[in-house]
Amino acid sequence: MSSNNVDAAVLFDIDGTLVDSNYLHIDAWQRAFAEVGIGVEAWRIHRSIGMDGSTLVKTLSDDAPDDQQTRLKDLHSQYYKETATMLQPLPGARELLQKVADLGLKVVFATSAPEDELKMLRETLDSDQLVAAVTSSDDVDTAKPKPDIIEVALERAGVSAERAVFIGDAIWDAEACVRADVPCIGVLSGGVSRDELRDAGAVEVFENADDLLRHLGESAIGRLPRDAD
Repeated sequence: MSSNNVDAAVLFDIDGTLVDSNYLHIDAWQRAFAEVGIGVEAWRIHRSIGMDGSTLVKTLSDDAPDDQQTRLKDLHSQYYKETATMLQPLPGARELLQKVADLGLKVVFATSAPEDELKMLRETLDSDQLVAAVTSSDDVDTAKPKPDIIEVALERAGVSAERAVFIGDAIWDAEACVRADVPCIGVLSGGVSRDELRDAGAVEVFENADDLLRHLGESAIGRLPRDAD
């Protein structure tokens, strides 16, 4: 592996970006809301996937009492874990991580997933040997669209915003990147449209990790090594 560009990093969201998990989250949330007697349409949950979990619950429950919000989060976690065997890497995800590492760029998992869910995702990807730094929900009080998790990831990787690119599937990713001054590449694998990702601030949009991999040289990631020359 080249070490010429160790001052540069690619920050990866995981859910919906590297692992096909978004619709499992939607199902888990819908079951959780139904169990506490709150009817929420699946599309509304989908539109909220990728934002801070506490914000999602507060918004979709119409700011229910704290104990009910805690119950919702616990139920979501329970139902999501039951689907662990259904988690799969998205097309090209592992290969993209390997290629980024081969370019001498730091691979960083910049996620706000809870530690138990993160463990499941990392086991699904089976690529920990490539990863230089990782974040989780323990690192911030409030996650995306606030930029905090990105800023923690940059600090942990030891790189500046100017020497990083973020890859994510949600408008919340793009909005957080705008606030953190980090270019965001959007992918459609989370179920959000190209125009919405661009409107939220994504500088480029690809179908999925595999599509990005095939066009890596001409992407913002491909330009990182050249910018170091």
